[in-house]
Amino acid sequence: MAASLGETKSPGAPHDRKPKATPSSQSLQRRTPVSVAAPCPPAPCILTQVLGRGHFQKVRDSLSLCAGVPLELRCRGKEVCWRVPLNLEEGSEGHLRIRHLDQYSQLQLGNSTWADTGEYSCWAQVGEGHVCANGKDLQASIFIFFTDPQELFVPTDNYYKVVQLCSHQPALLPCQVTSPLAQVTLHREFPPEEIPVDGTDISFNVKKGFTIHRPHASMAGSLFSLASLGSVQQISTKYMLLYINYPFSMPTPRIRASAAWVTLGEDFTVTCMALGEPEIAVDFSWDYPGQKLGRPLYTSEWSRVQRQRGQAQQEVGSTLYVEDARAGDASTYTCRATNLQGTGTATIHVQVTRTHHVPTTHS
Repeated sequence: MAASLGETKSPGAPHDRKPKATPSSQSLQRRTPVSVAAPCPPAPCILTQVLGRGHFQKVRDSLSLCAGVPLELRCRGKEVCWRVPLNLEEGSEGHLRIRHLDQYSQLQLGNSTWADTGEYSCWAQVGEGHVCANGKDLQASIFIFFTDPQELFVPTDNYYKVVQLCSHQPALLPCQVTSPLAQVTLHREFPPEEIPVDGTDISFNVKKGFTIHRPHASMAGSLFSLASLGSVQQISTKYMLLYINYPFSMPTPRIRASAAWVTLGEDFTVTCMALGEPEIAVDFSWDYPGQKLGRPLYTSEWSRVQRQRGQAQQEVGSTLYVEDARAGDASTYTCRATNLQGTGTATIHVQVTRTHHVPTTHS
């Protein structure tokens, strides 16, 4: 079969093709030799599974073992670092052992349980002969399922897990299963219903869980996963999804005062405004000269939706009230408008005079 594949011809009969012209000796002499850099050798496989004394196997993308079966991995190189599932990082209860030797590091896992399911990774230096790996240490990883017919989900500490459902990025429900053969569906707790997983808006990865690619407000609420394998059915940790309408940019505030020159004893206001997307929360804060005098902050905040060029925009603002102006109220007023993307700042200067100020007009 391999030979027949090698003899497969591209479309078009061979005798229909014109013979290639043979370059003359003069054209060959005019050609300038081009130096071609030697290709970088493939990175070595540094992670292997030990099957028995003197028997090793290169790791694949994933591996499925029965819970209770011991595991031994070797990572070849110097100064090896390991990353293991969270259950083993917090407390391995003595069944995880890592030894660093001269040319490799050894990870041994005895009395394994379904809770040990997850990704096992290592980083290692293999010498100066493999500088093609961008000068970085080599890395290898494998996802290992430790299957248990009575435990279909990797355990978690909390009965409820809060997940922020931000409008600008995908959200992950990390309901990891212990068997790649488990059938997993996504459900809403109230009203009780199964949520369709179409692979576009929502997808499922047996190693990670459910990913919500296009978050929207209707997805908020309490969700859980249901796993089925044979006659066993189990539900996962419940996920409380909180929707956050994330802004595209930070606010750019504008500031104005009711008067640039104020007479002693006169009341005046300073207003800070910003345009943004509807239903995006904006918080305002102030720095004002009266703080040094111990004057309390009096403000009111407001918002209204307006349309510009056919698009809805939200105008939000904060107004600072200053009653019975004093000399110490003269100086710079600073407003800060903050949303989830950052903070914008605007300033204005107000003068306080003893007599009514008449603006100078130029003829």
